[in-house]
Amino acid sequence: MQLLKSIFSTSDSVGLRLRQKPCIFLFFHFSSSSSSASVLNTPLFDYLVNNLNFTRTQALSVSNRFPKVKSIGKAQSVANFFQSLGFSNAQIALAISKAPQLLSANVDKNLRPKAKVFQDLGISRPGLCKLLSKNSSLFCCSLEKKLIPSIQILKKVFGDRDNEVLVKVFNRATGIMSRDSLMKVSRNIEYLESCGIVGSQLSSLLKRQPRIFRMQESALRDVVSRASDMGFSTDRMLVHAIHTLSCMNEQTFKKKWELLKSYGFSENDCLVIFRKCPGFFRASMVKIELGIEFFMNVVKVDKNVLVSRPNLLMSSLGNRVIPRYKVLQIIKSKKLMKREPSFLYILDHSEEEFLEFISRFTSDVEELLVAYKGHLLQTSSDSEEVEEEEEEKT
Repeated sequence: MQLLKSIFSTSDSVGLRLRQKPCIFLFFHFSSSSSSASVLNTPLFDYLVNNLNFTRTQALSVSNRFPKVKSIGKAQSVANFFQSLGFSNAQIALAISKAPQLLSANVDKNLRPKAKVFQDLGISRPGLCKLLSKNSSLFCCSLEKKLIPSIQILKKVFGDRDNEVLVKVFNRATGIMSRDSLMKVSRNIEYLESCGIVGSQLSSLLKRQPRIFRMQESALRDVVSRASDMGFSTDRMLVHAIHTLSCMNEQTFKKKWELLKSYGFSENDCLVIFRKCPGFFRASMVKIELGIEFFMNVVKVDKNVLVSRPNLLMSSLGNRVIPRYKVLQIIKSKKLMKREPSFLYILDHSEEEFLEFISRFTSDVEELLVAYKGHLLQTSSDSEEVEEEEEEKT
């Protein structure tokens, strides 16, 4: 209960620490690098700053990669090419900062053919610019040996109608471009298909957790074996179990398992929860603990209910659970209903249904809305921040 009471104040300090540390790091990094480095290529440095709006730090880092190149002609050609694709100056700066060698690339021989491969997929112009600026290393890949084979493999999974999804996959898994990774991806796709994971399940897994497809096949087989040992076979839930087990190491998974047991859940209860809702174990330790404490100690929900409906624990406390609970408490305290609905019934309502439920109390609707929306605004961002922070650690 103490954790539940202190979460919002704690989240403020956590957020403060998260915001402070990068600033401290950046200050020392930039101040030390700026004071010790000098411009080795003034023409290129000036062009990047004055024409493409690079920051001085970005321009210094990039221009010093080419100390002997005195002409800015090739850099201008590259910048003009990116602008023709629709890149903003900020996107050009991002692309070049990630892959400075592009400034010496031959536009017609190296850059244009690779961009055309993605243009031919029918990706929207903004989507194309976002993809290639954030993942400019794609321009450094071999067209015939890496780009085209990678796209062919992905299109085999997603088909011809999901080209925008390819953007998301490339954004999250540019590592599939290496020759070794391409072989792993092909083998792992074949293995997963042999396990019964095909069609939309396979494409969904690749979209959500692309790193699975770059795993060593032996490691992937181990994940599938663990899922099978816990009762998953070639049914629709196997893909969700694989997703969860591949997201974390065994130690982290066991910690979450033991956390459930510390609240009185039996070994079999934990197994049932995992079988019913594998995604529950992808939540952070903080989110799991807060959810259990709130439902069991505040709402007084029996743990057997949570075993049968583990999706309750996946609901956002700040955005959904606590605000609705507060509204129901006001309704009860003011005796606005002869027969009060259960909290779990209220929790199942969609947002539209819940607002319609509130609107029935015409004399008190304003107070109820303030309690609902006001509590939401005060707590949701901080509580979710703690959840995201913890999730990154796992």
